[in-house]
Amino acid sequence: MERNNLYPIFLKTSQLEVLIVGGGYVAEEKLHFLTKSSPDAKVTMVAPMFREATLDIAKQFNVTIVEDEYNANYLYRKHMVVATTDVPEVNLRIYNDCRKLHTLVNVADNPPLCDFYMGGIVTKGHVKVAISTNGKSPTTAKRLRQFFEEVLPEDISKMVQNLNEFRKTIKGDFEEKVDKMNKITQKLVEKA
Repeated sequence: MERNNLYPIFLKTSQLEVLIVGGGYVAEEKLHFLTKSSPDAKVTMVAPMFREATLDIAKQFNVTIVEDEYNANYLYRKHMVVATTDVPEVNLRIYNDCRKLHTLVNVADNPPLCDFYMGGIVTKGHVKVAISTNGKSPTTAKRLRQFFEEVLPEDISKMVQNLNEFRKTIKGDFEEKVDKMNKITQKLVEKA
């Protein structure tokens, strides 16, 4: 059976420089989901034209709009890049340029040309759950996201905050603290 060998991480996008190349519907979708999850993300978008809805989203967040054709100079000081153009040759050029610079890249709808996938994300206050289908089925990730949005209680963030405060009061070494926190949170996984 094939496994999902992706390593999940949570990026502090306010401390990174993100480039989205493209101004069409897919670029708008990527920008929407990025800013929904990380409203403080630092994003630059480059394209010869942009949809009005994309420009509307960009105005609400920390997004720099550059009306221009892609060239490799736009990769300077970028940590991650999302290529969304409708020209496969341009997307491939972006991928190859990123490889040379060791810059993480996602070529939309082309899993072999992706270092990372933008999966389904559920956020409830301090709790964030990311869902990956290994790039195989974005629709399944979407349905799982909807499921988790329903089953995670709205007050889970308050519980996390309370546990954080309690954790600060626990005495002992790391192992003792982990043991106490495990005992307290065991009820979360017990079947009713």
